[in-house]
Amino acid sequence: MSAGPQLVLMDQKQAGTPKLRHQPPTSRFWESVTILHRRRTTVIAVFATLAILVHLVLRFVLRTPAGMQQMPLLATLVFGGIPLVYELTRNLLRREFGSDLLAGISIVTSVLLHEYLAGSIVVLMLSGGEALENYALRNASSVLRALAKRMPAIAHRKRDSVIVDVALDEIAVGDTLVVYPHDICPVDGTVIDGHGVMNEAFLTGEPFEITKAPGSTVISGAVNGESALTITATRRAVDSRYAKIMEVMRESEQNQPHLRRLGDQLGAIYTPVAVTIAVLAWVVSGEAVRFLAVLVIATPCPLLIAIPVAIIGSVSLAARRSIVVKNPAVLEQITECRTAIFDKTGTLTYGEPKLTKQLIAPGFAQKEVLTLAASLELYSKHPLARAILAAAKAERLHLQQASHVSEPPGQGLRGTVGGHDIQITSRGKLFSQKTPGAEHLPPIAGGLECIVVIDGKFAATFRLRDAPRVEGRSFIQHLGPKHQFQRIMILSGDRESEVRYLAEQVGITEIHAEQSPEQKLAIVRQETAAAKTLYVGDGINDAPAMMAATVGMAVGQNSDVTAEAADVVAMENSLKKVDEFMHISRRMRSIALQSAVGGMLLSVGGMMFAAAGFLAPVVGAISQEIIDVLAVLNALRAAFPPKVISDMAEPT
Repeated sequence: MSAGPQLVLMDQKQAGTPKLRHQPPTSRFWESVTILHRRRTTVIAVFATLAILVHLVLRFVLRTPAGMQQMPLLATLVFGGIPLVYELTRNLLRREFGSDLLAGISIVTSVLLHEYLAGSIVVLMLSGGEALENYALRNASSVLRALAKRMPAIAHRKRDSVIVDVALDEIAVGDTLVVYPHDICPVDGTVIDGHGVMNEAFLTGEPFEITKAPGSTVISGAVNGESALTITATRRAVDSRYAKIMEVMRESEQNQPHLRRLGDQLGAIYTPVAVTIAVLAWVVSGEAVRFLAVLVIATPCPLLIAIPVAIIGSVSLAARRSIVVKNPAVLEQITECRTAIFDKTGTLTYGEPKLTKQLIAPGFAQKEVLTLAASLELYSKHPLARAILAAAKAERLHLQQASHVSEPPGQGLRGTVGGHDIQITSRGKLFSQKTPGAEHLPPIAGGLECIVVIDGKFAATFRLRDAPRVEGRSFIQHLGPKHQFQRIMILSGDRESEVRYLAEQVGITEIHAEQSPEQKLAIVRQETAAAKTLYVGDGINDAPAMMAATVGMAVGQNSDVTAEAADVVAMENSLKKVDEFMHISRRMRSIALQSAVGGMLLSVGGMMFAAAGFLAPVVGAISQEIIDVLAVLNALRAAFPPKVISDMAEPT
């Protein structure tokens, strides 16, 4: 038998993994009731739709007696109308005068007039509009589920050369764990055996895959590379970095800002006006029917239908532009945002190293050094190798075959290319080897670097940075003039030197570097309290801050957790999509206002006629339907692309 580590497969009970518990019938019943209550507007909308269809079939197809025809409508008014009117009454007692309050009055009015079909339609409009908006809204558990899903359920604990799968809560400080290739690190720890890389970009803001060797720290949630690593746990799972982010996320979700919707703002003006006209018509004429006629034509369908139609049309247009709008409310909110907050890595940058400087030592030629270094890097899996190879490809250099390639731990990459001995190593190793020519080594600067040694002599220093997006500067510069942003800042977990370098490249003066998720959340909350904010990011460490901002937008598909936390997700990794979304939102608001305000003005005109006794309730209802059609037709324009969907200057 092999003397190496043995893998012991254990059953669920032995491994300590959690079991599924069977809930008692009463618990399942109340859980179902809770879910239905949470989605009550959707349930009411579906019920009202079916009831109206049944009524039409009974009336026009089967031609049943009038009493039987009305039964589905009465059921709708009882099942859907009473809960909605009750909710609206509570709002009235809290002095909240929204557009839906007038719809509630219309429901009661329709019952008094025995206009049950009209009342059922109002129930459908009221519940359906809210259900359509709630359909895409995130809920608190969705983000936490995405976070929990990302973490492994078990860890591979090693004791006496035996590896056993154990539940995360069984891991103690000091335990030895094995992290297999492509596994997610279960806890914070220190590497004790193995060499490889881990991707920590989504957690820390550091833009590159980080090399790991004995003595290196690892953090929970990081994705391991292609080599197995053995680590010692320095924290329990509940105290690890990833668990802390989950705690911050939960707190952020429980303290989301309340956003006042466009329909509510308009309804707060329209509803008192409509009620006042109806009451005056009744008092002056002494005829209650005029009160009812005014309210029938005053039903705020342009608010209840036209605005959701404009929103849904804009959501559809955004989807065709590879922009997923998860929270339709932000279409109304982003035009009022005055502070733009950006993450650095993967948002304003590409999230991968680029070779930015080649500092060549005397006696060596730039093209020769790059050719030899790139020829050797063909055999390396180090994340910086890709940047050197990309630079060689850009210069169309012809790479050569290498021989005797080796990568001893901590020594860098060695090999022979075209008869030359090549070594790609670090600054510290160069000095420890007392390499000739080391006096020409340039001083330490920001970013990452690697040292090239050719035939035992210092040949070059390659400097690498996370390159800013090519469209970054033009995008940032147009935010103020075109979208009225008054403050623009970078909020990053990366080092200050790197953040400052990027800020200079894209034209941002305000930065906050080396920020943890907790610190990011605190800053965003502070800024959002002062003015409405837009937060754009792409990593897990951005998720809590995204949820605290007025509008949170994720760029790219780098993290399922960020996509869950964001209000908007740009599927293409480009800042131009952020600009397109802002244009779609501004146009949606304009069209929604046209539809709603135009519809309300026509309704006010109709109310005047009804108040004067020229429109009976039935005629008023027909007139309102004509107004509704006009408002909705105008709102449908939001689904069609405008002539200009982005106005940022093309990068030069």
